[in-house]
Amino acid sequence: MAAKVDIGRTYQSQTRVEEWMTAEKAGNKGVDVLSTPMLLQLIEDAAVACLAPVLGADEVTLGSYVELTHLAPTPVGFIVRTEVEVIGVDGRRVNFAVAAFDEREKVAEGTHERYVIEKSRFIANLEEKLT
Repeated sequence: MAAKVDIGRTYQSQTRVEEWMTAEKAGNKGVDVLSTPMLLQLIEDAAVACLAPVLGADEVTLGSYVELTHLAPTPVGFIVRTEVEVIGVDGRRVNFAVAAFDEREKVAEGTHERYVIEKSRFIANLEEKLT
């Protein structure tokens, strides 16, 4: 890695829940709240953003593990605050504690793991797999 990833490094983001982000749009008819897949996307986005400043020019991160408990529904129009904190680093593996809150309560908690990889090597391996 270009720079050291420190335990305790944090990042948070805020997103307003829109209609296209709901469980209804994901196929769960009549459930107009933030879908679990979109919640996971918000967590992954925050983890990527947390690590972006310390990555080298040819480095990216890939998610490898998620343990997520979706605790409460978040209606359309509410703002969701997503928080990630680096809780472990082992070589290229980075572990996060994750949480999300809406305007009223905690709506999710869990852990997330990402690996820092060389993008060019990843693309070469992918191209080899495709041939």
